[in-house]
Amino acid sequence: MKLNIETLKDVDAWQKAGFNLPKFNLEQVKENTKTNPNWIHFGAGNIFRGFIANAQQNILNEGKSNRGIIVAEGFDYEIIEKVYKPYENLGVLVTLKANGNIEKTVIASIVESLVVDSKNEENWKRLKEIFINPSLQMVSFTITEKGYSLQNAKGEYLYDVLEDFNNGPKNPVSYIGKLAALVYERFINGKQPLALVSMDNCSHNGTRLYESVSKFVKKWVEKGLVEEDFDSYINNPKYVSFPWSMIDKITPRPDPSVREMLKRDGFEDVETVITSKNTYIAPFVNAEECEYLVIEDLFPNGRPNLEESGIIFTDRETVDKVEKMKVCTCLNPLHTALAIYGCLLGYTLISKEMEASELKKLVEKIGYEEGLPVVVDPEIIDPKKFIDEVINVRIPNPFMPDTPQRIATDTSQKLKIRFGETIKAYMKREDLNVMDLRFIPLVLAGWCRYLMGIDNEGNEMALSSDPLLEELTPYVESISLGDKGPFHRQLKPILSNAKIFGVNLYEIGLGEIVENYFEELIASKGAVRATLKKYVYSEKN
Repeated sequence: MKLNIETLKDVDAWQKAGFNLPKFNLEQVKENTKTNPNWIHFGAGNIFRGFIANAQQNILNEGKSNRGIIVAEGFDYEIIEKVYKPYENLGVLVTLKANGNIEKTVIASIVESLVVDSKNEENWKRLKEIFINPSLQMVSFTITEKGYSLQNAKGEYLYDVLEDFNNGPKNPVSYIGKLAALVYERFINGKQPLALVSMDNCSHNGTRLYESVSKFVKKWVEKGLVEEDFDSYINNPKYVSFPWSMIDKITPRPDPSVREMLKRDGFEDVETVITSKNTYIAPFVNAEECEYLVIEDLFPNGRPNLEESGIIFTDRETVDKVEKMKVCTCLNPLHTALAIYGCLLGYTLISKEMEASELKKLVEKIGYEEGLPVVVDPEIIDPKKFIDEVINVRIPNPFMPDTPQRIATDTSQKLKIRFGETIKAYMKREDLNVMDLRFIPLVLAGWCRYLMGIDNEGNEMALSSDPLLEELTPYVESISLGDKGPFHRQLKPILSNAKIFGVNLYEIGLGEIVENYFEELIASKGAVRATLKKYVYSEKN
């Protein structure tokens, strides 16, 4: 079976092979959307195809909408040229369930695909048409956190950004410059209202998007390149809003085992494309079953009825609480704990770690016993049920090819939020004692042990990329397995660094606890697993 609109007409063949097909009139939805678009999405990658596009498909299948999504890609044009256009914007979503079953769905809710390139006259003209149409309600984004950056690591504006600052909205070349230029088209064609909705996995994402767009607008106003009212338009939420959101779903690179399953089912279009920008993408997307998208309900021109597909709309404060629940307690700390100890113990799959009872016990204790007492409860999602799902369904999913080595990337930048917020919450509570924490300090000790670059068997271990490695690893490079402590002199520069942990661990009494754990973790070969077993199975714990 080939992936195109003509072959979908052979319904029996697809259904016999176990594929769920769209239940709406594709041509009618395409026509409705092109004439009166209400939603365009920037970022044509897997999270969009495997989650957001499927949400709209569910609504279309139930007859609760008659319009699809237009997708635009502004970073890697090859995604459109090699994976969207050849397959008439169709895709296959392969949902990988924790029980070993898979579900295959042909996604047809994407009706048009464009490149965000001002030099491509046809596509740029079409983007302008979409943006000036009064029917447009929402522009959404999954362009990664880097997509909103206007400056390099030194704080200098990028060359393309400076060019756009100086040249105004005509022929922009930077990503956000092009977006600002398209919003300007809407402004000069009637000041129609619009919501710009970041769905990227970063804190306060709507504010990040606003700050980037408004920087262009202010520069253009200062230079007299646009009307002063454009700044007022951008800054009035009755005209242009920047809602916050929280998204959570794993959509990894196309997996070879999934490709083979699809081939056995007779599906032919399975080859992965690796673009010149190193994007891994295929006509299919493999993704976990669990998914969450919570959006601040701030839409000045109305919005698509995504609540019909399980998307939650709420206020900004609740979105923030959901994010804190996930990042500080219910998911990210557990992932980081498994990443650190998974690297030390030689695992290459997070899911395999959950077969080791001491590792499963570790994340249970971090989540349920130490995290839940201070969790930020958003009320719209139950934190305990969220952790239940993470521990029992999501992390053990054998189909999820996620590695501890990937999750260990940039750990020094994550500890302050993933564990530091819980530590600070204990310090604020009169009914809790920060000195009662045992398993979070065990993870922090494990990270110090990880920085040695030696695994549990005494072999050299590659460390995942991290901006502080060059600064931190020299502190522990003189330590060898079997050395006797104390290691206060070596560990103090690390554990006292409030920029890493959010607090100076010695000032609150946890520094010494971490040092003691560390001493046990380096006692000998095999000490990492032995120390874990000792503490997670201790009667005191």
